[in-house]
Amino acid sequence: MAKSEIYFVTDIETDGPIPGPHSMLSFASAAYSAAGELLGTFSTNLEMLEGASGHPFTMKFWAGEPEAWSACRLNPVPPETAMKDFVKWIRQTCGNSNSPVFVGYPAGFDFTFIFWYLIKFTGESPFSWSALDMKTFAMAITGLPFKQAIKPRLPKEWLPEDLPHTHIALDDALEQGHLFSQMLKVWRAQHDEQQIDSN
Repeated sequence: MAKSEIYFVTDIETDGPIPGPHSMLSFASAAYSAAGELLGTFSTNLEMLEGASGHPFTMKFWAGEPEAWSACRLNPVPPETAMKDFVKWIRQTCGNSNSPVFVGYPAGFDFTFIFWYLIKFTGESPFSWSALDMKTFAMAITGLPFKQAIKPRLPKEWLPEDLPHTHIALDDALEQGHLFSQMLKVWRAQHDEQQIDSN
């Protein structure tokens, strides 16, 4: 029997575009059931990688976000500690009857860092080798072209009014998690309608 899926909507903050030369500063994940229910959150700040440095373009961005920068530098832990704690939380959240699915917006950026850090510091990825991209998911549901599947073009009722995008990882994971849960409900309703029509 197939396992149910739990969706880990994850947001990261970094000091550059790729892992290795640059560091992941902070990340947070909000776990949602297949029904769109928030099951819990995980958030941590990380120490910078040895020998890495901030990219000039990214550091220019951070210069304009002093509150978010301060938040992601508060009480950082070694990357190995952060990633092992993350894996432990994922397994506790999923138990033996659920499969974890990574969700990102965009997944191509967030998953690249998370996967790299997981493999380097724990030797494994609970998400295997794949991730669900919210932009692609929005394209499939709305019929918008990929480049136009951006938040301002999505249905207003999907967007949270009280969850701002602050560039603080936990805030942004919850904002995107709310959006994903709304998309998941619409997708499931569309799928149920198709099953009814086919019968």
